[in-house]
Amino acid sequence: MNPAWVPAAIVAGTAVSYVVAIAIGVPWLVPVLNVVPAFPFMVASLRRGDVGEAVWRMLVWAAALAVCATALSYFWTAEAGRIFLRGEAYRREMFEFVQTGRGAEGDIRVFLPQHLLHAAAFCVLAVATGSVLAMPLGAFLMNYMAYYVGAVGAASTQPWKAMVLAWVPWAIIRIASFVTLGVVLSGPVLARAGRFPYRLAGQRRWIGLALGGLLADIVMKWALAPSWREMIRAAAGW
Repeated sequence: MNPAWVPAAIVAGTAVSYVVAIAIGVPWLVPVLNVVPAFPFMVASLRRGDVGEAVWRMLVWAAALAVCATALSYFWTAEAGRIFLRGEAYRREMFEFVQTGRGAEGDIRVFLPQHLLHAAAFCVLAVATGSVLAMPLGAFLMNYMAYYVGAVGAASTQPWKAMVLAWVPWAIIRIASFVTLGVVLSGPVLARAGRFPYRLAGQRRWIGLALGGLLADIVMKWALAPSWREMIRAAAGW
């Protein structure tokens, strides 16, 4: 059972988390605040044994993160740059790639180790902490990607087209895969803490889908990033 008000509550809570984050002004707290509105709903679904519902709820959360952080970065770029950790460094890196083709984004020898490191760290944190630390890591990664996307829009002649293109499809697949792994791998620790049944061995389908998504992310990025860069550059008018 997934009451209609739950996704709305997750979206609204996520939006409020950014307002609170700006008011507090402490960058490292931003991803922690982002997780608070959705995490209890994920746990509630897992407690009922509904892993699919838990995954769906956290995908709604991830979509809310993407929309809110991108909008904040587009309309208030300077403020977003102050509160999103690594946001400005990633923006510079990606702007250079879009403008010149140089950078990690187009070189599998550079981006593959980064992707593997992020995935490994996320999975270890999910298993070890019941995703209490993994989900903030995911929010941190999302926020600096969204900052780049919003900044692209703010600097473009066709901002909405540029932002849609900047949320590249392989990044969306990667995000969905991370979310799925975060939900599924959190189960053992959360089940012990909350005293409810959970079998990680019974979640092979979800794990397989997520790992397949991470592989698709790598292949698509390797194959498409150079040509996709040209579409973003054209929409940006650079």
